[in-house]
Amino acid sequence: MSDNTSDSNEASVTASPSNFIRHMIAQDLAQNKHGGRVHTRFPPEPNGYLHIGHAKSICLNFSVAADHNGHCNLRFDDTNPAKESQEYVDAIKDNITWLGFAWHGDVRYSSNYFGKLYAFAMQLITKQLAYVCSLSADQAREYRGTLTEPGKNSPDRNRSVADNLALFERMRAGEFADGAYSLRAKIDMASPNINMRDPVLYRIRHIEHHQTSSAWCIYPTYDYTHCISDAIENITHSLCTLEFEDHRPLYDWILHNLDIDSLREASDLAASGFKSGVKYVLPEQTEFAKLKLNYTMMGKRNLKTMVDTGVVLSWDDPRMPTLAGMRRRGFTAAAIRNFCESVGVSRSESMVDLGMLEHAVREDLDQEAARVMCVLRPLKVVLSNLAVGHVEQLSLPSHPKDDSMGRRDVPLTREICIDRSDFEEVAPAGFKRLLPGGEVRLRGAYVIRCDQVIKDSSGNIQELHCSVDLATLGKNPEGRKVKGVIHWVSAELGLPVTVRLYDRLFSVEKPDSKDITDYGDVLNPDSLHELHGCLAEPSIGNGLGLRHYQFEREGYFCNDTVDSTPERIVFNRTINLRDSK
Repeated sequence: MSDNTSDSNEASVTASPSNFIRHMIAQDLAQNKHGGRVHTRFPPEPNGYLHIGHAKSICLNFSVAADHNGHCNLRFDDTNPAKESQEYVDAIKDNITWLGFAWHGDVRYSSNYFGKLYAFAMQLITKQLAYVCSLSADQAREYRGTLTEPGKNSPDRNRSVADNLALFERMRAGEFADGAYSLRAKIDMASPNINMRDPVLYRIRHIEHHQTSSAWCIYPTYDYTHCISDAIENITHSLCTLEFEDHRPLYDWILHNLDIDSLREASDLAASGFKSGVKYVLPEQTEFAKLKLNYTMMGKRNLKTMVDTGVVLSWDDPRMPTLAGMRRRGFTAAAIRNFCESVGVSRSESMVDLGMLEHAVREDLDQEAARVMCVLRPLKVVLSNLAVGHVEQLSLPSHPKDDSMGRRDVPLTREICIDRSDFEEVAPAGFKRLLPGGEVRLRGAYVIRCDQVIKDSSGNIQELHCSVDLATLGKNPEGRKVKGVIHWVSAELGLPVTVRLYDRLFSVEKPDSKDITDYGDVLNPDSLHELHGCLAEPSIGNGLGLRHYQFEREGYFCNDTVDSTPERIVFNRTINLRDSK
């Protein structure tokens, strides 16, 4: 990701973020609306990995509950087994735990309530508020109408209650093929809200479910399932993003047309902390603006396509906006939480500058990352006035502002490596590093002077021969001034590592814009560069187990926990230094 973070972005990080939901909850508590309870839920569909947009919802739902001594459930809305898997379930649980949150009680699944959902559907049929429809999916779309024209009634809309109950039971028994029938709510085909035009509540799908196996061949829709699951779990505040605003009338219609006593009897009052004598109140849906980042494509469908087509290597590819990808790249959970808090919660859709997230990452890593030196493009330097076999252990601080992080030993040997960009035969304007006959200080060590440039037959520089001023360890003696300071690593004792340099995956601010027909056209060709033969100081160890470092003058890095082995250490660049070029 780019290191360009504007002053306005940094100012916005420290500004007091808005959060209208916290104000709403405070009013509800003041009115004792739910008996003093705050019970939220995070309800992901297990059809992909969580991304940074989900992090905002996770932080909101879990934090508002915790701030009011309440509960937050983790519930998988697993109503579409064709796109769901246990892999996604496990990844989602792992990412929530990594972010630092703990859900209330056991993990819940909408599939836990399939029996109750079926009974409630039978109740709607009995009330003549639902019917079995034989229209195909294409026919149903045709009957549905448009945003400007009303729909028309299904030929089956006035089917008798007895016939509807019988057909629905036969659907449940598996007598019909996929798509032969569906169960629809009977609301209003002329409603200006297209979601209220007799929406589908159940569809036939003969497919294995990752939780219920083959127990069911009819599956409830998300809209039908979600509100009833909230009621069963006695949720007080059902928080979701703005695209569900037009679905809220259906949320309310379903709950208010079911018998409230049956909902209360189905709910798990004890598990939700419900106190006797407190009035049972149906949950209410409140929408907030989702997180949108520039230069980022979100939406699990798009992300899955990128994985399936090989645009990226996996869901946890460090270029992905998934939490797994960001975690592998080296973004910290604290940085993501701080970023989500800084963005705030409002009802206004807006694009957030990626620089805000980058700033939050730098702020956290500046405090947490140990300092080491790593040469990405090595150029050999022979310190000619040191003896062959010379090894001098220098003690350098692991963090310039935090003594508690201790110190590390850095070996200086006769042969070292510096970065090729730190030497020029002819100095460009403003160059303050090593030149023929010039001097620089080795970070934490001595001043050296370049005495000789060794080239091959083609004129390519192979190595430099330099002399060491052995009187310059520590502070410069009076009258001895050297402007340039460069990093280095012992060529003999340094550890060879592979370094992956990541940048933004897309080259335009809005890669999911409707004006872009193929996002492949706006992929950043420089989103990944892999450098082999890099050299790191030996204090990094074997590179196993997630650790964050600032490679001095190069940026923040972490070891890749997937690809690193004792034989091949791989580091990912998390982000550039703020002032890097």
